[in-house]
Amino acid sequence: MATDYMNVNERNIFSRINFKFLLPIFLLNVIGLVNLYSATHGPNSIDVQPLFIQQIIWLIVGWGIFFFLTFVDYAWISKLVWVIYVLNLGALVYVDFFGKVVLGGQRWIDLHFFRYQPSETMKMALILVLAKVLIHKDSEGRGMGLRDLFVPVLLILVPFILTVKQPDLGTAMTLFFIGGTLLFFVKIKAKIIVFAAAVGIVAMPLAWNYGLKDYQKHRVLTFLSPDSDPQGKGYNSIQSRIAVGSGQIMGKGFKQGTQSQLEFLPERHTDFIYSVLSEEWGFFGSVAVLLTFVYLFIRSFEIALKARDRNGALITVGVSAYLFWHMFINVGMVMGLLPIVGVPLPLLSYGGSGMLTTMLGLGLVSSVAYRRYLF
Repeated sequence: MATDYMNVNERNIFSRINFKFLLPIFLLNVIGLVNLYSATHGPNSIDVQPLFIQQIIWLIVGWGIFFFLTFVDYAWISKLVWVIYVLNLGALVYVDFFGKVVLGGQRWIDLHFFRYQPSETMKMALILVLAKVLIHKDSEGRGMGLRDLFVPVLLILVPFILTVKQPDLGTAMTLFFIGGTLLFFVKIKAKIIVFAAAVGIVAMPLAWNYGLKDYQKHRVLTFLSPDSDPQGKGYNSIQSRIAVGSGQIMGKGFKQGTQSQLEFLPERHTDFIYSVLSEEWGFFGSVAVLLTFVYLFIRSFEIALKARDRNGALITVGVSAYLFWHMFINVGMVMGLLPIVGVPLPLLSYGGSGMLTTMLGLGLVSSVAYRRYLF
């Protein structure tokens, strides 16, 4: 009898895992690995071939984090949110003074075996702390006022400013968008939204003249007119659009993309991984990936609606916002619809910090889904 009881318990434990949520994550991982293999195994790609093996390692570790968090109650993690947030802020401050400089950006802490990017984990820390703070906001459904917004906005602005200083405007904007999505989800009074929009419009010239660095201004100007400097500032955007367009309907085939295989496409394993996919798998392949993301979002929203408490719902919305804004900015960037700001595509782009952070966030959502059975 004891054995039978234990077997039933084991079946119940694993039956609580939301496998419909796992499916799109796994599919995107497989697509990402196939795409990354092609991007790093061209005739001139010997220097980047080890990245494929490293990505497999990050995925194995990432899935370990995912399942660990699935079985850990997110309510327990929520008790540590202030510690997590402050530690991430400390890491951002450290990076601003002592961080490792790569390609002109001071964004990493060199741990020798791993380059840690605190701005990535800051996204999850921000989601957790905002979920904690916003639990009791606007309980009557009237919308948050200025007094209610003071602490949440401050929690967003501090890491935003620290990340802008690195400089990393793309990551800073994703922090802003993630935080803003959570605030809108909870609800803000209409007059405050109108006032904030007016202030933003008025502040745009000041931000242009005094906030943006020269290279950031060049990126915006290049976005507006990429053909004005095809061999310089506009090169990345032009090559990416050529890769996306040349894939046409069915694509050129696995490892047959000329833009990526002949290294015309820059950062093809990270920021422009979607360009590789579009060139080799065409319109059908690129749309299939977007539809897989859409399916993942649908499953996430279902989990948010069925969450056992508001904290779980807010965490799920925050992680969904993280995925959506990364996907939206990256795809828009590689297609020439948005300025190039160096935002990777979740679950597909190469990167240890990004992959582990994404799997950590998805693990939290899985924990929310798992806990809806427990009251």
